[in-house]
Amino acid sequence: MKTAVSLLLDAKDIVGESIVWSGEEKALYWVDIVGWRIHRLEPSNGRHDVWPTPDFVTSIGMRADGGFIVGLRRTVCLWRPGGAFEEFAVPEPNLPDNRLNEGRVAPDGAFWVSTMQSNLHPDGSPKDMDRNAGAIYRIDADGRVAQLTPNAYGITNTMAWTQDGRFFFADTLANEIYLFDCDVATGALANRRTLGAGFPRGFPDGSCLDAQDRLWNCRVAGGAAVVGFDTDGDLVGLVELPAGWPTSCSFGGPDLSTLYVTSARFTMPADHLDAHPLEGGLFAVEGVGRGLPEPKFGACAQNPSVSEKA
Repeated sequence: MKTAVSLLLDAKDIVGESIVWSGEEKALYWVDIVGWRIHRLEPSNGRHDVWPTPDFVTSIGMRADGGFIVGLRRTVCLWRPGGAFEEFAVPEPNLPDNRLNEGRVAPDGAFWVSTMQSNLHPDGSPKDMDRNAGAIYRIDADGRVAQLTPNAYGITNTMAWTQDGRFFFADTLANEIYLFDCDVATGALANRRTLGAGFPRGFPDGSCLDAQDRLWNCRVAGGAAVVGFDTDGDLVGLVELPAGWPTSCSFGGPDLSTLYVTSARFTMPADHLDAHPLEGGLFAVEGVGRGLPEPKFGACAQNPSVSEKA
């Protein structure tokens, strides 16, 4: 596999995450969790817009009726650029020590979010974790929240649905990627198996699927790479990056053949950043494969069969 990597934007994100491609706008959207901001970039002409957020912003997805669904620290909101963040759902109202992390629109139009014990103080500095408290939730178009897993995961990352009804998920702290059988319309998950356990390049962060259902996984915390796995857990590719903490990726561009990758500079000392100035940048990778269009929130199946949580 021959690939080419380039810096697309020297974003200097503290924790860049949750990148998505809008085909209609020919633009990328992503968040900087600790920077409290949402980015928009048009790769073809370099136009770059940034909007502040009222709290840590953890994820973003497109809505079918325009605008976005956004995960903040505790709440899921509806938002249009330049407008207010309108509270839509609160997945864990009774777990104040947890925060949201990964979030993505599923193929049926529901919004899935995951939680974790918060690793951030209010000022954005790192906070120690002492338990696995994260879970996965499904939010439908009416705002109903269904809990899909127990609160048993450390740092929850990666959400990707194969075309034949399987679901990828990851626990960064465990250095494990999981594959479930998945009924997307209800959110029911079964038959969890572990892929890529202990892979020696960093730890699993965000991911996306290509059109062949291969998972491209960002290896954070020193991994400096995006790694490709098939659904058997076999390695299908490795892309070296000039940033140690890649965090999230998405296929985009006119034919969905460019892999866009966010990164982080969280907790990095000044001397490291002086020596590695591209940390926190946005990168473009050519030659990996092609993706599929990103689903949009707003066409959720009703009456999930899993137990609901207010």
